[in-house]
Amino acid sequence: MSRPDSLLRSLNRQNLLNDLDLHLAEYLMAEADTPSPSLALAIALTSRATSDGHVCLDLGEVAGRALFDEAEMVVQAPGLEEWRVELRHSGIIGGPGDWQPLILDGRNRLYLHRYWAYERRLGDALLQRARSVDQVIDREGAKKALATLFPVHGADATDWQKVAVATAILRPLTIISGGPGTGKTTTVLRLLALLRLQPGGDALRIALTAPTGMAAARLQQAIQQAKASTALPKEQLATIPEQASTLHRLLGMNRSGTGFRHHRDNPLLFDVVIVDEASMVDVALMAKLLDALPHAARLVLLGDRDQLASVEAGSVMGDLCIGCDGPDDEFARQLSEITMQPVAAGEDSASELKNSVIELRQSYRFDPESPLGQLAKAVNRGDAQQARQLLHNGGEVLGRLAPGGDVARLVASRFGKLFKAVGSGAPVASLFALLYEFRLLCVVREGPFGVNALNGAITRELIRAGQIENHDDWYPGRPVMLSRNDYQLDLYNGETGIVLPHPERKHELAVAFQGSDGQVRWISPSRLPYCETVYAVTVHKSQGSEFQEVILQLPDQKSAVLCRELVYTAITRSRQRFTLIGDDAIFDAAVTHPMRRSSGLPDLLTANPG
Repeated sequence: MSRPDSLLRSLNRQNLLNDLDLHLAEYLMAEADTPSPSLALAIALTSRATSDGHVCLDLGEVAGRALFDEAEMVVQAPGLEEWRVELRHSGIIGGPGDWQPLILDGRNRLYLHRYWAYERRLGDALLQRARSVDQVIDREGAKKALATLFPVHGADATDWQKVAVATAILRPLTIISGGPGTGKTTTVLRLLALLRLQPGGDALRIALTAPTGMAAARLQQAIQQAKASTALPKEQLATIPEQASTLHRLLGMNRSGTGFRHHRDNPLLFDVVIVDEASMVDVALMAKLLDALPHAARLVLLGDRDQLASVEAGSVMGDLCIGCDGPDDEFARQLSEITMQPVAAGEDSASELKNSVIELRQSYRFDPESPLGQLAKAVNRGDAQQARQLLHNGGEVLGRLAPGGDVARLVASRFGKLFKAVGSGAPVASLFALLYEFRLLCVVREGPFGVNALNGAITRELIRAGQIENHDDWYPGRPVMLSRNDYQLDLYNGETGIVLPHPERKHELAVAFQGSDGQVRWISPSRLPYCETVYAVTVHKSQGSEFQEVILQLPDQKSAVLCRELVYTAITRSRQRFTLIGDDAIFDAAVTHPMRRSSGLPDLLTANPG
């Protein structure tokens, strides 16, 4: 292997390592007792793995292999045992519990120290909650309330929503996983109603939260809709909170953006915290939430284990559900008793979370024979052939377009209703409803089929069609999304607004943001330098949102980010219609490639960290 600096700089010039990978490796090499090319490679690969969403680098997967196929030179990783010995003698890599820049554990996982600490803190906090049992429960009262909240469906049927609520009553930690339309929000509403009926329930301080502004707004709207359709007494519904906030707001992000006001020494003042869209929460943010959560508080995580993991490092929701296919015998007996229905025990799982994880299995949005539901299931199974057949025969619900068509004109025509409504002075609430009728989803940001190019092409088509009369960057009807947090404005990455004439200032434009409480905030465009047009958005950015119709544009070549979870997430953003644009080979490659992120959290949760 060549000199460490020349090797890394060569890989950096070829865009195979980014500047952070290069500079971190060079800085730590200067601090090492025994610098070497193998050490430099390990540091740079660990940094790159974290940027790619892994919590750590699995040395076992790269040791002894040729790396960077597209590089100008052959880069061969050392053998595993040789590499481990060299790293442990470097002077900058320690074992679990050591205070060194990098940590190498007994299962050949190499971490940046910060991420090792996040993972360990999170694992310890989850284990502490999983091993606790809430004793302050009126079980007979809960049994009667459950019978009222969940009428019996059938003599032998198991109502998994009822089981989820019972679990959350009996345990301080509950993870509820379910696909679209499985009733996660309805489950939460009934859980909150039951908590209010428990001794001291009227005094419980309850927080509803989600990772992004969009997800928080959707959670609040879903709670409001569930209230309207639930046959509970009005006085009981009035005690159930519906205001939701982002996790950053809940934890109290400092104005400097460098930390949170709430942490272990200044915990949150809540008795119950419910987190929606938990699959979007990365390992660092989840660790900080658990740090700030009082020991006596209940935590309920809602999400879909099959969705894309967080943009940042970790796949926490998926990790928590590994090996959890049902409770142990004793807890299954308790659940059967309190729900008065059969609850089967799972397999003999080593996961200590097995009594805390519930999967909702029945979709109320999609009929079992629904083309959308069948397509989502086929993709989840990795059955590309059936998925393509469903798309081909999908009728009015599923569609397939060959690549190379004029997607910009197609999308511009879909947004025509929004521009017409803006021109007629329609109420802001109705404009946001129109905005969420349709969205073009992309896999990547760059390239001819990426978000940037397609948003530009759609804008030009809207100008050509006369929908956009003002050719400046800011024009009435332009939908925008924040690309970073703005703590001074209390606006966060992912929040979406519409450029409109200011209601009080003539001849002035402003961006309207609709809060989770339905109130509209008007912000001057000059205060929003970090936002982008969103006729098209990446699948990652679409998480936490739903649209009546979705078109997924695949790239023209295979990409590292293409995976089964990405396609599944795109499909499940749609409520009524889904269309795919792309080549069969690209689609098949995505559906047959499950995402896998390196993490030690599943081992921590079996009390076997290595």
